[in-house]
Amino acid sequence: MARTLDTPRPASPAAERPASGRRFRQSAGRQHHAGPLTYVLLVLAAAVSLFPLYWNVVAASHTGERVVAAPAPLLPGPRLFDNLTFAWNQVDMGEALVNTTIVASLVAVSTVLFSTLAGFAFAKLPFRGRTMLLSLVVATMTIPPQLSVIPLYRIVTDLGWVDQLQSVVLPSLVAAFGVFFMRQFLVEALPVELVEAARMDGAHSLRVIWHVVFPVARPAMAVLGMLVFVQSWNDFFWPFIALTPDGNPTLQVALAGLGAGNHSVDHAIVLTGALISTVPLLLVFAFLGKHIVGGITAGAVKS
Repeated sequence: MARTLDTPRPASPAAERPASGRRFRQSAGRQHHAGPLTYVLLVLAAAVSLFPLYWNVVAASHTGERVVAAPAPLLPGPRLFDNLTFAWNQVDMGEALVNTTIVASLVAVSTVLFSTLAGFAFAKLPFRGRTMLLSLVVATMTIPPQLSVIPLYRIVTDLGWVDQLQSVVLPSLVAAFGVFFMRQFLVEALPVELVEAARMDGAHSLRVIWHVVFPVARPAMAVLGMLVFVQSWNDFFWPFIALTPDGNPTLQVALAGLGAGNHSVDHAIVLTGALISTVPLLLVFAFLGKHIVGGITAGAVKS
């Protein structure tokens, strides 16, 4: 009986678990706070990112001679509003701003719509030649846009669209990058069972796209729309060929004729125009940034 009482009992599974595992479980629900070094690095990154915008404001508030002088000015000057007025009136910046808003909005909406539809087809709809067609779409991304300028300009000339906004909008209605981007997202984010369940419930193709594909693809659509809008807003090469500064320009085309004098270029006026073209993008991110980030994070969290 004594030997039975002295027999050591087997250790419980909880006692055999390592202490590190217990500490990990205890700290799993805690909120980790950033240290001082993290805040220092974030402040430095923010300062480096914002400095070009700050110096743009500084340069727009000085004269052209002071901007190119050494050392460069680091504090704002007294000529900001004078330069803004001169730049706004020299090339009709108001019309260029409206034209750029129209072009960038139409291009962003059409690219997101057509890229989502094509991406869904390549990702979830089985059809003959799908792999070959997708390869051809991706291959077009390797072609430099300069190669298509001459035939595209001849088409625009034959249609009588020179110096018209449709000459800039129509060639950019869809992008190969957008199709590939949406296809890659929908391959992982959209289960085939969800599409099949909708079809079993009697939903036709348009209903499946509207009620199943678009809600799932909303985060990627927000990101793609943001990228395309910024790219179209800052596009210069093709709009400079199809449009003229004195006719129907976009902002980048108007900036090409800004600050030009008899024998020199006023860099302060040019940077003032660049500041005017940057402010609308900042306002868009200020008002819609929360919704864009919210859509991205919503798509990144799995239930």
